[in-house]
Amino acid sequence: MRKILFVFFLLAVFVSNRFSSAQNAQPKRPMTFEDMMQMKRLGETAVSPDGKWLAYSVTTVNLDQNTKTAELWVQAIVGGEPQKLAVAQPNDSGPQFAPDGHSVLFLSGRESGQQIWLADFDPATGATSNAKKLTAVSTEADNPLWSPDGKSIAFTSAVYPDCPAITIADGGTGDKCNAGRDKALADSKVKAQIFTHLLYRHWDHFTGDKRSHLFLVTVETGGVRDLTPNDPHDVPPFSLGGGGGFAFAPDSKELAFTENLDPEPAISTNADIFTLDLTNPAAKPVKVSTSPGGDFSPAYSPDGKYLAWRSQARAGYEADKFRLVLYDRAAKTIKDLLPKFDNWVDEFAWSLKSPFIYFVSENRGENSIYDVNIDSGECEVEDTGSSFLLDQSYQERETGEFANIHIVPLTERLSAVQGNEVIFATMMRVDRPSEVVVVHVNDTAGALESHPEVKVGVSSTVEIITHLNDALLAQLDLPKMDSFWFTAADGTKLQGFLIPPPGYNPHVKYPTKLLIHGGPQGAWGDSWSYRWNAELFAANGYVVIMINPRGSTGYGQAIVDGVNGDWGGKPFTDLMTGLDYAEQHYPFIDKNRECALGASYGGYMANWVLGHTDRFKCIVSHDGMFNAESAYGSTEEMWFNEWEFKGHPWDYYGKPDSENPFRKWSPMMSAKNFKTPTLVVHGQLDYRLDVSEGFQLFDTLQRLKVPSKMLYFPDEGHWVLKPQNARLWYKTVNDWVDQWTK
Repeated sequence: MRKILFVFFLLAVFVSNRFSSAQNAQPKRPMTFEDMMQMKRLGETAVSPDGKWLAYSVTTVNLDQNTKTAELWVQAIVGGEPQKLAVAQPNDSGPQFAPDGHSVLFLSGRESGQQIWLADFDPATGATSNAKKLTAVSTEADNPLWSPDGKSIAFTSAVYPDCPAITIADGGTGDKCNAGRDKALADSKVKAQIFTHLLYRHWDHFTGDKRSHLFLVTVETGGVRDLTPNDPHDVPPFSLGGGGGFAFAPDSKELAFTENLDPEPAISTNADIFTLDLTNPAAKPVKVSTSPGGDFSPAYSPDGKYLAWRSQARAGYEADKFRLVLYDRAAKTIKDLLPKFDNWVDEFAWSLKSPFIYFVSENRGENSIYDVNIDSGECEVEDTGSSFLLDQSYQERETGEFANIHIVPLTERLSAVQGNEVIFATMMRVDRPSEVVVVHVNDTAGALESHPEVKVGVSSTVEIITHLNDALLAQLDLPKMDSFWFTAADGTKLQGFLIPPPGYNPHVKYPTKLLIHGGPQGAWGDSWSYRWNAELFAANGYVVIMINPRGSTGYGQAIVDGVNGDWGGKPFTDLMTGLDYAEQHYPFIDKNRECALGASYGGYMANWVLGHTDRFKCIVSHDGMFNAESAYGSTEEMWFNEWEFKGHPWDYYGKPDSENPFRKWSPMMSAKNFKTPTLVVHGQLDYRLDVSEGFQLFDTLQRLKVPSKMLYFPDEGHWVLKPQNARLWYKTVNDWVDQWTK
């Protein structure tokens, strides 16, 4: 395997030159919430087929108006300034270049709901013109994808499965049925709903009777065809990451997609990969995956011989290892390309002409880009255990989180050490929001001293293409994040991260915020966030500590699985041991002024901490589970609780609490120990962890006369997303921590 470790010498020189004058003009200052809201947020990205043009979405926040506005931009990869996409309007989205590079599609709601629009594109100048609406379905369009021949576009739309299928040949019968049902629902004075199945609500909305279907629209005529007519399932299934979950074969004659056919999706993660012959309107989907776990993200090889996707082996477990599998279309065989690779494949993209697949995988606090040779299986390393790169300190390497990779041909406007293609990606760091970068790949590789079987492209370089927030970032004092490793009680090596306050004095003692990540299968690392921003938490004079305990991703599947059935066990002791280590090795930490903060599973752990230690001066619990039995009956993705708590609550009735995971691991069972001042935060529209969990915790704290406060959002779900709500959230949280630690 060759891991592409990026040496950012181009970036370092650029940043040094670009920021030197700003730094000389004024001293840097700590970041404020208002600064964070001023930052431009990179959205979707697209690269022209010739690798010369970049199109992307940028969202700006107006805090006073409580709005977010997205705009589409285009710029030359080399030697060009960004310019707004001339044919686009505010909040248009999803730009994609046509395969021939002479037109571009985008989504716009300017007429009859969100539809697919097309515009001419001039590859010589980057100019766009002649915008026209392609689709006009009453159910709107989303997730468009060009066919390789440019003659059609696949997209998704939520329809009533019992209506006639929407096609161009039925005189609009299907579309009229859907439009009529929507109008009748909107006009009805009765808003009651009748449920006959589970998953009647999901994340922050009630699912209703509609289901996502796959459609195909012909570019020349605008004719639309439902590819999954009358299907009662969502195609593709809901994904937090968004995207379509489908792909065209290179000859445009076949489509691969993801669907979960289990009759009760609330208790199943078994999404499968299907293929559909697009040349035969009567063709039925053919299942090609065989795993009992989830299968996602199909993508065809450029020569059409193979279909690859991300696959999980275990049914009912959403955090099983995401493998990269290869399906031979002729032989109809499936093989695991990375049988000895122990981390997740988060996303992947085919090389254009060589037998390689590039993929992104989380590894010890950063998301790196790897490649695998499908012929030689060059990626089959013996292990990626805890010795990997532990002999190098965190600050010796430029790190970050890469995502959204696109592979394009090398052009005369780009230079590379070797090879005929480059990788476009987004990259973020804990101290820098996402930007678009181009990765110049060096095929010359050397071996890592700690892992001789792992090859590393030491001369690969990364060049930043967009500069959305350079001027603002140049004004801010964003301290560097440090990494530390510690030994858990059972001898397992685990990692933590620390950010000191801006301008800190190592001889002064500072209060500390311990951030606890959600998931529980998640991780802290070198990444930016607008919801839990580590730099902003440090900005008002705090040390910020983030520890990746059992359950964390990026350290091998055994660490991920370590939280299963042990929610308050090893993960809790891991956090406390990691904090002990930080206190011992960073003398500027004031261990008598510490606050624990967490959301989702982090909120659960904050509640668990509340009943199991008095070491903290305060606690912030956001959307946390308080009572595992009631949470089981009020959540929607029931497979999650059934996996994590090993069954159903009634399986344990009559057994001692010590043998009942739903009670053994419920924070409510330790309520008699609650003493620490606690801020409770919850949203009414949170259907993953119902708002009743927050109310139960707050009511308990009040009855016990523990100092407590509740911040309740009637218009937010699992995340606080509205700008002014976010401002109130940060102020309330920071004020609470200040009250008890300063």
